[in-house]
Amino acid sequence: MEESNKNNSIPEMNIENKYDEKKPVIPENSSKAQKEMEKTKKEVEKLKTFIVKKYPFVQAIGILPPQSIPVFIEEEEVPKEVEKHIHLYMIVPEDKLKEIPKIKQVLVEKIESLKQKIWLQIKTPIDIWEGCMDSKFELTNAIGMSFPLYDKGILSGLRVAEIHKSLVLQKFEKYVVSYVIAGSLVRGDTTKTSDVDVFVIINDTDVKRMPRLELKERLRNIIFQYISEATALAGLKTNVLNVQAYLLTEFWDSVKDANPVIFTFIRDGVPLYDRGTFMPWKALLKMGKLKPSPEAIDMFMSMGDNTIKRAKKALLEIVIGDLYWSVLTPSQALLMLYGLPPPTPKQVVGEMKRVFMTKEKMLEKKYIDILEEIVVKYYKGYEHEKVKEVSGTNVDRLIKDTEDYIKRLGELREQIEKRAQEKTIEQIYKDVFELLKTILGKKSQAALIEEFEKKLIKTGKLSRNSLRILEKVVNARKEFKKGKSNSHKVDLARKNASILINDLIEYSQRCDLAFMEKGKMMLKFGKNEMAELLTADDKTFLIQGNIIKKLGDKIEITDMNEMVKAIENQKTKQAIKINPKVFELVKKELGDFEIVL
Repeated sequence: MEESNKNNSIPEMNIENKYDEKKPVIPENSSKAQKEMEKTKKEVEKLKTFIVKKYPFVQAIGILPPQSIPVFIEEEEVPKEVEKHIHLYMIVPEDKLKEIPKIKQVLVEKIESLKQKIWLQIKTPIDIWEGCMDSKFELTNAIGMSFPLYDKGILSGLRVAEIHKSLVLQKFEKYVVSYVIAGSLVRGDTTKTSDVDVFVIINDTDVKRMPRLELKERLRNIIFQYISEATALAGLKTNVLNVQAYLLTEFWDSVKDANPVIFTFIRDGVPLYDRGTFMPWKALLKMGKLKPSPEAIDMFMSMGDNTIKRAKKALLEIVIGDLYWSVLTPSQALLMLYGLPPPTPKQVVGEMKRVFMTKEKMLEKKYIDILEEIVVKYYKGYEHEKVKEVSGTNVDRLIKDTEDYIKRLGELREQIEKRAQEKTIEQIYKDVFELLKTILGKKSQAALIEEFEKKLIKTGKLSRNSLRILEKVVNARKEFKKGKSNSHKVDLARKNASILINDLIEYSQRCDLAFMEKGKMMLKFGKNEMAELLTADDKTFLIQGNIIKKLGDKIEITDMNEMVKAIENQKTKQAIKINPKVFELVKKELGDFEIVL
């Protein structure tokens, strides 16, 4: 194939805009023609409504372009005097073929009653495709370009294919040997949303300056670019063209190899354009002359066994791949939510059984069985080469079991979170009121809140916000017991409670420090030596470095535990009492001393 320029670019080809025997094209859409179409549409609207209502099986009704009428008069043996009439082209299903004479008689009577100059043709899709088989491509082009009054998809599909074909031929007609449609459009079961399957065969038998693959890619890119343009010109909102481009040589190789797709395409396809290539193939196939090679037979025979093997492998991969991870990962997540460290895959089944079935009694045995079957029987069995396939019936059952398991885990998560929330809210409540009891004494909840407000809030020792937080903690616990709480409210209560707990601890520490200061004296004796005198629970302690002495009727060595216990007991008493005799004992122990603080 010689290219026409140095850059190996594809030469543009011009096609005259008229109907002739060589190449069909898109008819002119002048402003005048558009107005005539609109006028015609109004004239036949009543007829169309009548037809569709009386014969709902009708697939399409179109007005043929005026410039195509001479072609139909010649090809369809239409009387010459009706050339100026409105030509309606009506398409009905093939199973209504025998009813066409009766339908036409009824419609002719209706047309006469309307007193309209209308010539009616009623055809089936096969009539259209037979014209293509006879290379009467101008007829098909005219039908595709007809003005659609009513269409279930065949006219729009044919129109977009014809426009795309014309754009492709205009660009590089010399390269295209066949432009063929197939699929639902040809079968007669097309709808407005059906794809229009198109095969474009490109001649590469005399390529000299360009590699075949490069030629194919360049031509295919241009062919695909025209799809959106053809869709827009056809007035369609979405693309329905499904275009496949083949080089002539690779197409013939597929024929020799008995490729089922290509054989089906040749058997069922209908050419909208052909330069003596596709129709001979179709005839040879019909005559049984297109026979596959022995190698092709062997290849396709082996495909059966290989397909079965792939199918079995795919079923097994569903179980050991998808289903395995579907049950394993959420199980690990719930064990971590419970508070355990991330378990390994080997530990999951045992831990789920130990924690949720045996210990907590939150999960039924049948769900452990599902987990064990997938993880242990199939996955581990596959790893150890004990399981090599699984039946489709078992896969269906395991998929259903997995769905049930995952749903149950969702419910289990809610149970775990609710239990954790309950534990959290109770711990918050306990921590807060234990502190209040330590500060204010053992009282009821109401009494503690009342004392808290009276002694700590109103006296300014704690802020008013502390009281609000305390009330929120109490209300959060009440709401949880009524089932009105959620994780957000519990988390908010925890955050607020931590603020209150810190304030209470700080206040308690301040009180302890103030108390200790009341019962503590610093003594100076000897040569600037220091000692500490601490009184608590009616007991006095003398502290010299690491030595603690208790001062009673006499001086005794004691330890830190006794002193701490005395300090704790003193917290429940109002006043600190010190025996004057203590100072005599101190003087006897230290000699002359001076109270510094």
